[in-house]
Amino acid sequence: MISVCGLQNLVPSVLIWIMTFKSCLGQFEENSTAMNYPEYNYSSVDYDDYPILCDKASNRQFRLWFMSTFYSLICFLGLVGNLLVILTFFYFKRLKTMTDVYLLNLSFADLLFSLTLPFWAANSMAQWVLGLIVCKSMHAIYKVSFYSSMLLLCFISVDRYFAISRAVSAHRHRTQAVFFSKVSSAVIWIMAMLFSVPDMMYTTINNKTCTPYSSSSDQLRIGIQTGQIVLAFVLPLLVMSFCYSSIIQTLCQARNFERNKAIKVILAVVGVFLVCQVPYNLVLFWITVVTAQGGTKDCHYENHLLYATDVSQVLAFLRCCLNPFVYAFIGVKFRRDLLKLLKDFGCMSQERFFRYNFGRRRSSLATDTETTTTFSP
Repeated sequence: MISVCGLQNLVPSVLIWIMTFKSCLGQFEENSTAMNYPEYNYSSVDYDDYPILCDKASNRQFRLWFMSTFYSLICFLGLVGNLLVILTFFYFKRLKTMTDVYLLNLSFADLLFSLTLPFWAANSMAQWVLGLIVCKSMHAIYKVSFYSSMLLLCFISVDRYFAISRAVSAHRHRTQAVFFSKVSSAVIWIMAMLFSVPDMMYTTINNKTCTPYSSSSDQLRIGIQTGQIVLAFVLPLLVMSFCYSSIIQTLCQARNFERNKAIKVILAVVGVFLVCQVPYNLVLFWITVVTAQGGTKDCHYENHLLYATDVSQVLAFLRCCLNPFVYAFIGVKFRRDLLKLLKDFGCMSQERFFRYNFGRRRSSLATDTETTTTFSP
């Protein structure tokens, strides 16, 4: 038990301690009130220095119906058209020319490209939930098929150039042409894989989106997009421009009633390439310039770039379903084989087959030639 004397000594000590603590607390409050904290003066804060999150809700709503509609349509037409080309080639075993080999490889490239479109649509409209392996695989297949398709279009134009503008030398090496086309096709696929290595390495899931870029100002993005513009647009455009302009000059000097039709076919091929590729590559070039400048802080401008990218990308993707019609179905011999294939599979009656096949006037050139498209690319 505590003695009375001890209690008498303890009480004054506690009282003194309490009085001292209250005095210190009051002095601290006075000093706190008197102190000036300019950085916490909210009336003087400049909120313009803080980044504002760009609202992209309207773009997401646009993608929900735009991507799903057009990607589904392109995927369906691309699968049907390219499968018909591949089936016709294997059913009739008609890999007899360089153009045949290149068209078959082009159909495989466009078919692979069409198979990636559902994944592209899912990646554009919602969060990516399929994992990193599927993400990398989608980008790898897309890039390989994309680069191989563009390079094959170059080789098809070169083949048509030698077959028409350099017919004598092409006929001299006719026996080696098919072998060379097979070797060159293998080289094209290898080159397409090499061009796709950066996308395969750096593709990851960033901000719940499958992409090889970490941000809108990523320096890696500049290099990848610049390489894509040069290798998959500028190079094919230069090669096709030289080859088809030379072919048109040769055809203009020829006296043949098929000449005008052949020129129209070439103009259609070049027109489809320009309509599909020019808008997308112009937008891609401008986005690369904006990225090199550090991106943009204008939300309205950024949303306009997204709209332009979506629309021009759909135009570029159209090529995978238009290539079979422009490069294969337009050929007289190939079209006849396709009709026969449909007849053999019961999709066309015998009467309709003969009406389509023999009801039209055909030139002796179209009848005797073994090429898929003598004048058409």
